Amino acid sequence: MIRGILMAEGVSPAVTEALMPLVATAEAKVVKTVKRKASAYSKRYGRSFRKVSSKYKTKSGAWMKNGFARAQKEAHRLAKRG
Repeated sequence: MIRGILMAEGVSPAVTEALMPLVATAEAKVVKTVKRKASAYSKRYGRSFRKVSSKYKTKSGAWMKNGFARAQKEAHRLAKRG
């Protein structure tokens, strides 16, 4: 893609070919995304939430009234406890 842009702008083919290794390494760095590492607390919270969420859902699997907020609060309480 960059090669085509350079050629369209009138850059000589020799210069374009000389730049391609640098462009390739730059593109590889740009494409690579860094994922955040989940903290120990967020892992504990996620496990706690999955454990308690079923108590706050109906038989059909929908959340009860205020069920999500109550499950969230209980999960935070369990996760803080350790």
